[in-house]
Formats: sequence, C-alpha cells, structure tokens
Amino acid sequence: MSPAILESARRLAGAEPGELPMNFREKTAWLNVIAMAAAYTLYFGLLLSGHPAGREVFPMLWLFGSVAVAHAVTVIVGTIILSAQAPKSERARADERDRAIRRRGAAAAYYVLLVGMMVVGVYMPFVESGAALANCGLLAIVLAELVNSVVVLMSYRRGWHG
Repeated sequence: MSPAILESARRLAGAEPGELPMNFREKTAWLNVIAMAAAYTLYFGLLLSGHPAGREVFPMLWLFGSVAVAHAVTVIVGTIILSAQAPKSERARADERDRAIRRRGAAAAYYVLLVGMMVVGVYMPFVESGAALANCGLLAIVLAELVNSVVVLMSYRRGWHG
C-alpha cells in the first residue's frame, strides 16, 4: 500500500499524521491494563503497608474481593463506553490477526503464570503459609494477566508479523 493511502486512512480514522489509530481491541486492552494497574497496585500496596489482609485470610478475602469487583466494574463500564463510541465495523468478530495476537499474549502469560505457580507451590510452602502464600499466588495471576495485555498492546502497536 502506498504511503499516501495509509496517511489518508489514518486521517479518516482520526489519528495524527505519522501515528496509527487504535482499534477497539487495542483500546479495551489499554482499559484492562490501566484498570488492573490501578486496582492491584492499591491491593498490593495496602499489603506492603501492613494491612491485616497480609496476615489473615478473612481480611484478605474481603480486600481482594472488593478490589476485584472494582476492577471488573471499571472494565465492564469502560468497555460499554468504548463500544458505544466505536463504529460497528471495529466491533466486528475477531479476525485471524486478532486471534493470533491474543494467542501470542496468552502464550507469554502462560510462562509467567507457570513460573509464579511453581514458586508458590514448590518453594513457598517451606517458608510461608496462609495469607502470604495466597497473596503470592494472586500476584502471579495478576502479573500473568498484565503480561498478556501488554503483549497484546505491543503486538497491535508494532504490528503483528506472525
């Protein structure tokens, strides 16, 4: 495709010259990264500051449940808003490229989760127990999901050459 055609398409999509427009799936990935970073930074920050959820299971369940619900509500409301603003063509079913990008993100996240769960399941039972063990497992899950979203974002921004 010629550079002039690409530049015209970018202008029609509302992007600045020299900048790629974001599609609907990329916007939802950004939404997920921002919501996860905000919610779980708060959660793990409270744990590090000495919140009882770092030592006891019941406060941990309440705190994590509250943060997870806040994260879910933020993503759901944000996705509804993004869906209302996006043209119907952007919200179409995922094509082959979108599915390949999702697979790439899931594959990277799998290895992060695998290492995290090996640490939690093999090493940590000998040095920690209870809420600390559960919180490390939650950290592994959160990090894996963040890796998934970041790989998806990078694949959309840099282009997928699968």
